[in-house]
Amino acid sequence: MSNTMMGVLVCGVVGALLLSFGLRDAARVRRLRRHGIRTTGMVVDNVRVQEPRSSSPSWAPVIAFADQQGYRVEFTPSMRGAGMGLPTGRQVAVVYLPHNPQVARVFTRRHMTGPVFFIVAMGLLFLGMSVAIAVTG
Repeated sequence: MSNTMMGVLVCGVVGALLLSFGLRDAARVRRLRRHGIRTTGMVVDNVRVQEPRSSSPSWAPVIAFADQQGYRVEFTPSMRGAGMGLPTGRQVAVVYLPHNPQVARVFTRRHMTGPVFFIVAMGLLFLGMSVAIAVTG
């Protein structure tokens, strides 16, 4: 198998996987918007997170809320980075699925759709690279 064909195959597979993960996450966001229970949570901590491919650590908020049965649930939003931080002590809108409160999100446009757009964009980028390699190779 030639290097060109291998590049097309790898980029195509990675792009297709990322696109499928993005579409699955979009379906989750849709379920949260339609069937999710909205409540208020509190940022109880900010924990230091070392990303595998990053040399510097980042901070991720830990958000706590009470589900329908009154149980305390804690989660960390998947979307992190510049402009995504939440200070400790801040109250935030939260949405979760009644049968699975661990699948919760901060109920803002940025936290709901940010991960979907990022994953889909990366999938399209890899698929585009696959096509570019195929055309130029």
